[in-house]
Amino acid sequence: MEHNISLITTIAAGFGIALILGFIAERLKIPVLVGYLVAGIIIGPGTPGFVADVHLASQLSEIGVMLLMFGVGLHFSLSDLLAVKRIAVPGAVVQMSLATLLGMLVAWWWDWSLGAGLIFGLSLSCASTVVLLKALEARGVLETMNGRIAVGWLVVEDLATVLVLVLLPPLAGVLGGTMVAEAGASRPLWMTIGLTLLQVAAFIVLMLVAGRRVLPWMLWHIARTGSRELFTLSVVAAAIGIAYGAAALFSVSFAIGAFFAGMVMRESEFSHRAAQESLPLRDAFSVLFFVSVGMLFEPTILIEKPLHVLGVVAIIMFGKSIAALAIVLAFRYPLNTALTVSVSLAQIGEFSFILAGLGVTLGLLPADGMSLVLAGALISIALNPLLFSAIEPLRRWILSRSALARHLEQRGDPYAALPMTTERKYLQGQVVLVGYGRVGKRIASELLARGIPYVVAEQNRELVESLRKQGVVAVSGNAADPAVLIQAHIAQAAMLVVATPDPLNVRQMADTARTLNPGIEIVLRTHSEEESQMLRKDDIGTVFFGEEELAKGMSSHVLERFAPAASDSDAGHS
Repeated sequence: MEHNISLITTIAAGFGIALILGFIAERLKIPVLVGYLVAGIIIGPGTPGFVADVHLASQLSEIGVMLLMFGVGLHFSLSDLLAVKRIAVPGAVVQMSLATLLGMLVAWWWDWSLGAGLIFGLSLSCASTVVLLKALEARGVLETMNGRIAVGWLVVEDLATVLVLVLLPPLAGVLGGTMVAEAGASRPLWMTIGLTLLQVAAFIVLMLVAGRRVLPWMLWHIARTGSRELFTLSVVAAAIGIAYGAAALFSVSFAIGAFFAGMVMRESEFSHRAAQESLPLRDAFSVLFFVSVGMLFEPTILIEKPLHVLGVVAIIMFGKSIAALAIVLAFRYPLNTALTVSVSLAQIGEFSFILAGLGVTLGLLPADGMSLVLAGALISIALNPLLFSAIEPLRRWILSRSALARHLEQRGDPYAALPMTTERKYLQGQVVLVGYGRVGKRIASELLARGIPYVVAEQNRELVESLRKQGVVAVSGNAADPAVLIQAHIAQAAMLVVATPDPLNVRQMADTARTLNPGIEIVLRTHSEEESQMLRKDDIGTVFFGEEELAKGMSSHVLERFAPAASDSDAGHS
């Protein structure tokens, strides 16, 4: 009996070659996504040798999209976005608009249709969140202000792209698509768009009202069984089931349905466990997604249309980056922040593939367009680590050669200095509190309750503005910069409290504080036991390690409970 094993061969070839090329990419210090995409090219129809089943790979990639978008929704933090909204929202909108216009201009130059140019430009305008997060984590800057701005910027891009994915199918006919649903062909455009938005709104309301109650309730009861397998199954079933239900009942794409499923599940107290349990399966199918995308690539385009490829790379790595650089500088952020954000956007990834794939499906984007998007992604993702490494040398070179750049770097920030009206009591014997996150906010609350003056040093300019409106004395900037601690009057302070875990800069902060104020007391917070041991060994200050303090608090509570019994026992023996 003959068996059809095309599914097995497709998965085996995809995983096997992706593993080898991903390992090689990792050793070459380039993102593993490049290896996955090249693996797809190797087993795709555009290259000789073994050809995997493109139809099956396409369906597997749909599962990859669902789980990928589910993960994005599971980690989507509205609070992180709101913290940098003043620069991330307008910056992302303007930058995406400019990049889309550049894409449309080159598409017009190539005699493509308006719809093809629009899809092409949008595909080039959105950077990869996956690539960015890995790049920032590798350099230890994810939790810095620069990292938060870059991530917030990409979150806005992701949300804008989700909106495009919703509106694109009903607009396909107007834009010249050849594969438009017959059901909507006879309706007026406004009715089609209105019906689409109504269906999406109904789905969102259902998820926010019913989903926020049902999913946490379901996870709670399954977690009580103690079965890890059932918990993992429930998470994956919820992600794929909601994505499919959204498409079948509300005509919402799989990607959007999975995204909102992740957002709703984030509300559960089991969200971290859900993310952890679904991660292996999500990673596996995400690999298949990138492999299947690579299978659509036609390598001959590199030979037949090299100028087209160069044009795409120029838009991604220079057009978008220069636009972002100018926008961030216009918001009065330093050159280092502007370079970090611009380099973060100098690549494209998963959303670009989803958009371009939808464009091809709707008959809007030619096959060459998909290949050009893939070529731009491969080149930009491969070169992105080099751009990150060049940020500091490039900053120094620009400052040494450009008087304008030096002026921009040195211009006054209204929140980088304390106002003249600040009361003297806050500038003598005060506590300088570095960081106003969850820990810093609690420390500040205790200081306020006891009437102890303090000055906050915080990188988030918007947070500093908000604090000043509340009457809190605060200064904007990185406390590793001596100018920031000087503005916080560290020379007259009684104590420096570093409430944010910053292993890269904490020694610089301590050295600056001790140089300006030799008798100052320093209190530090760490996230790792190894780091706390090193800081204590160097005698930098009093070090608090989160898990250690938690263990002390719990132990104290336990001992208090048994203390009376122990006392009675001792009295009886006596």
